[in-house]
Amino acid sequence: MNAPVSPADTLRAALAGLLDGLPPKQAAQAVERLIVNYRGPTPTDAPVLRDRSDVVAYAAYRMPATFEAVSAALAEFADAVPGWTPGSHVDIGGGTGAATWAVSATWDGQRPVTVLDWAEPALALGREIAAANPALKAAEWHRSRIGSALALESTDLVTVSYVLGELTEADRAAVVDTAASAAQAVVVVEPGTPEGYARVIEARDRLIGAGFQVAAPCSHSAACPIVPGEDWCHFSARVSRSSLHRQVKGGSLAYEDEKFSYVAAARFPVHPAASRVVRRPQIRKGQVLLDLCGPDESLHRDTVTKRHGPLYRAARDTDWGDPWPPPPED
Repeated sequence: MNAPVSPADTLRAALAGLLDGLPPKQAAQAVERLIVNYRGPTPTDAPVLRDRSDVVAYAAYRMPATFEAVSAALAEFADAVPGWTPGSHVDIGGGTGAATWAVSATWDGQRPVTVLDWAEPALALGREIAAANPALKAAEWHRSRIGSALALESTDLVTVSYVLGELTEADRAAVVDTAASAAQAVVVVEPGTPEGYARVIEARDRLIGAGFQVAAPCSHSAACPIVPGEDWCHFSARVSRSSLHRQVKGGSLAYEDEKFSYVAAARFPVHPAASRVVRRPQIRKGQVLLDLCGPDESLHRDTVTKRHGPLYRAARDTDWGDPWPPPPED
């Protein structure tokens, strides 16, 4: 009996199919141009994705990374809200819908899904790709300005991934406030850069001010203990590299690591991790060094040695971004 195909594999297959017929050189050139545009100032009323070839190239290049980053954030959120499943989902600035795939991979079943974006070619392609995912076949894709004019109906979950960096400061605040007023839970994901982290902290503060509790990655809803300008909180998700990735970036590795920052918060009770591993653990002879953010609003390092027995073995298996100590096994 064949094992079920994962949403990640289904997404990769759908994206590979889209590239059929698009010359590799054209796809690579489109991605390089779009990367330059996205790293520069982007007016919110001028979509960077102009036509289908742009959208196909960029979706094939970026959707897997966005999917993995959002999936990692949602997995930690789901652990903090056991028993909760979103009955509906709105993806703000969702483009081709990577976050909707991540939600469907995190929680089984169908639910009303709405994707909002200002780029019609991206929405059209997202609708086409979603036909491969049974959970998304009924999703609605609507063209919408993402900013102060945004209006949402009540929903269980709102995702805002890789969007805030394209907005003005006023529009960022408006989008987060609109999401908070409409949703029971909000998950914001941004690139794992100092600037991306700063936008996440901005959103985190607004969500807390709107009455939300932080579920992940933080173990508390108090002020972040990181001193602005000295460090930033971010995590890493592993992404399988396609042939298009290798064409654009070069190199021979079959994977790359997507760095991201995020906050997941809810209006209902949450059970955040006791502490969170905020750097890659350092494994040394007979000990593991864990850099942690804890409930006392502090950053500190724990040294776990062989004398700790099972906890030492758990520390050796712990990864960057994991809760600590690990939850007890069932």
